[in-house]
Amino acid sequence: MAEAADELQQDWPRLDPVRTGIRGKCPRCGQGDLFEGFLKLRPQCDHCGLSYSFADPADGPAFFVICFGCVPAVTFALLLQIYADPPMWVHLVTSLPFLIVTCLAPLRPLKGWLVCSQFFYRAREARLVKP
Repeated sequence: MAEAADELQQDWPRLDPVRTGIRGKCPRCGQGDLFEGFLKLRPQCDHCGLSYSFADPADGPAFFVICFGCVPAVTFALLLQIYADPPMWVHLVTSLPFLIVTCLAPLRPLKGWLVCSQFFYRAREARLVKP
């Protein structure tokens, strides 16, 4: 079965997971869409038929967004409050949109990148090998 999977893989060019993932394209053909909603994965590629059942990015996209999006946005809001002490409406106009953009905008590209990386590197659950 592994040989059949390797033969199937050889029929397609190896595509860069960053380029295909950020655009939300199929990791095998680079043509079909990964998503059918904002973050919901399709069951399979609408172009080449690759099943996306292997894909499980879990909390990876959320982790990256928290570390690299939320922390700077909350830091900005706190520093604005500490140094300027503005009224609440200023936070609603500045901090809230900044927080929403830095949290929602990168979720889909990050999830696509992680799914495409799983396909590219053939990542799967660990298995015990008997000696």
